[in-house]
Amino acid sequence: MKVTIADVKKYESKEVTIGAWLSNKRSSGKIAFLQLRDGTGFMQGVVAKNDVEEEVFQLAKNMTQESSLYVTGKIVEDKRSPLGYEMQVSSIELIHEATDYPITPKEHGTEFLMDHRHLWIRSKKQHAVLKIRNEIIRSTYQFFNDNGYVKIDPPILTGSSAEGTTELFHTKYFDEEAYLSQSGQLYMEAAAMAFGKVFSFGPTFRAEKSKTRRHLIEFWMIEPEMAFVDHEESLVIQEQYVSFVVQSVLENCKMELDVLERDTSKLEQVKAPFPRISYDDAIHLLKDKGFTDIEWGEDFGAPHETAIAESFDKPVFITNYPAEIKAFYMKPVPGRPEVVLCADLIAPEGYGEIIGGSERIDDLELMKQRYEEHNLTGEAYEWYLELRKYGSVPHSGFGLGLERTVAWLSGVDHVRETIPFPRLLNRLYP
Repeated sequence: MKVTIADVKKYESKEVTIGAWLSNKRSSGKIAFLQLRDGTGFMQGVVAKNDVEEEVFQLAKNMTQESSLYVTGKIVEDKRSPLGYEMQVSSIELIHEATDYPITPKEHGTEFLMDHRHLWIRSKKQHAVLKIRNEIIRSTYQFFNDNGYVKIDPPILTGSSAEGTTELFHTKYFDEEAYLSQSGQLYMEAAAMAFGKVFSFGPTFRAEKSKTRRHLIEFWMIEPEMAFVDHEESLVIQEQYVSFVVQSVLENCKMELDVLERDTSKLEQVKAPFPRISYDDAIHLLKDKGFTDIEWGEDFGAPHETAIAESFDKPVFITNYPAEIKAFYMKPVPGRPEVVLCADLIAPEGYGEIIGGSERIDDLELMKQRYEEHNLTGEAYEWYLELRKYGSVPHSGFGLGLERTVAWLSGVDHVRETIPFPRLLNRLYP
């Protein structure tokens, strides 16, 4: 019977066959220990010289790293194993013998590993990070589907910038100018006016020449948009969503978190509601913490966000930023037009902003004014203006950066390990 490593617990004391790769091995006299992986998990196969034919034992001893095989044997309980089970091997069928596999158990430099990313993702830690990424995606779909959201796919090729920045990838669209999307948000607003509550999940692109551990050139965003939802209601949805995702990872990725040696005690505290601090109060907090140069009206950098997050034991919302440093579509705070109804959600442990969100301007005349202030061409944005012209309603939305969230929950230092094939300032290979 052919089974997967993930399912071996169903076959205790039974003989099964697994298609696998040899990730590592060691042998001692009359016994060989095979570290097997099949994509669903990792497991040890024990080959005892006295229990198998001589050619099987010699194959086990001489097989090379990352060779592929069918391995057959009995599944037995092993409490020392992270999986809880191992295989007592009875036979091996070699499928393909790998030679000179470049990533050996020794230490390798980051650039070498990134050059071999197509192979590096086979390793136990990288496998764990990407399994956690998958769980975040799975639980995201579950949360929004269970709460009545419709998934809508915005275009990747657009005729304009979503946020009015110049950090865009430009291309020709036949005889027109076009850009790779930096956000699906504007299109999601249109979708919300048709479906009420929507979300998207897809790649976005920023031509930002940044080399920090928090930035990628291509990254994935989860962007919900909700009609008839104000800013305060949106904050509640955000904290419920993040809490749901974190608890899902804790429940369903125990082995992966163990492999990464992730301290889960802080993640276990991530349950709604989350603390909130206004931008005004955040400025005072930073000055008290020694950031004497920060002035009202300036955006926060990574050191500022980390210092603010250290004051709380959960993710924290920083609310009501100055309008001048935020996007043109954000709604002003009533009675205080110099600040807007927005929030950034800052993850603990130095991982920075994982969500940016706001209530959107729903007044046609104010949006026209914003167009003039930001020199937005009416032709490229006419359709967006029409959302305020035909049945405008209060609406809010947010975007969660998947890779930063994966980094935070996995406990890895750099977002380059949180996406299968990262695109960085100096990397387009593999």
